[in-house]
Amino acid sequence: MSFDQRLHKFIRDLGADFVGVADLSPARQVIQEQGGERIATYPLAISVGIRVMDTIIDELPQSREDRGVALNFKQHGYDIVNSRLDAITSRTSSLLQNSGYKALPIPASQTVDSKNLLSAFSHKLAAHLAGLGWIGRSCLLVTPQAGPRVRWATVLTNAALTVTGQPMKSRCGKCTSCVDMCPAGAFTGRIFAEDEPRSTRFNVFKCHERLGEAEKAIGVRVCGLCVYACPHGQKKHPASA
Repeated sequence: MSFDQRLHKFIRDLGADFVGVADLSPARQVIQEQGGERIATYPLAISVGIRVMDTIIDELPQSREDRGVALNFKQHGYDIVNSRLDAITSRTSSLLQNSGYKALPIPASQTVDSKNLLSAFSHKLAAHLAGLGWIGRSCLLVTPQAGPRVRWATVLTNAALTVTGQPMKSRCGKCTSCVDMCPAGAFTGRIFAEDEPRSTRFNVFKCHERLGEAEKAIGVRVCGLCVYACPHGQKKHPASA
């Protein structure tokens, strides 16, 4: 078994539903602008995803009226999944280090630029470059298997790994379900373009404000309706088809 195969199996065995390796060179300038040179020096990213339970996502339209729904999503659809992802990327980084490579785990959810509401690195960009999905009108990574119902984390590395795929072209077509569903009106409806800033597609401050309103109303910073609305995540399960 090659090192690539052992690594993928190791990550899967830890509980990841999605694993991919991305060549970061096409996006180096964007990565440097967001995270600085210490982030941009890494040539590859290992993208790790965990699928959020459909039962939790499908209840989200009731979250403003039912605090239990909101709390369940925050805990099981966000906090616990983020912790699982961080554990996977930490152990993966240790494996890479012990194999003689550099590795830097990027937390599943961490804002380092509070003024612009940015993390040090875009997990969605890594997953996109790894061929795991496309970035939709909601600025979420949309997978063919689960739509946007996946949370992500990343390990940056210089390991000699094989890139898993090419970025997928958008399969959103004319669909604007996420745009129409957003109660904050945060999305412009533009299709993702690598050379355009996030602000051309997504007003993160409107989204942030909406989460603040939810916290005042029910005590929980929860929305997620763009995740719920995407038709690619609403496919019938084989057992119920």
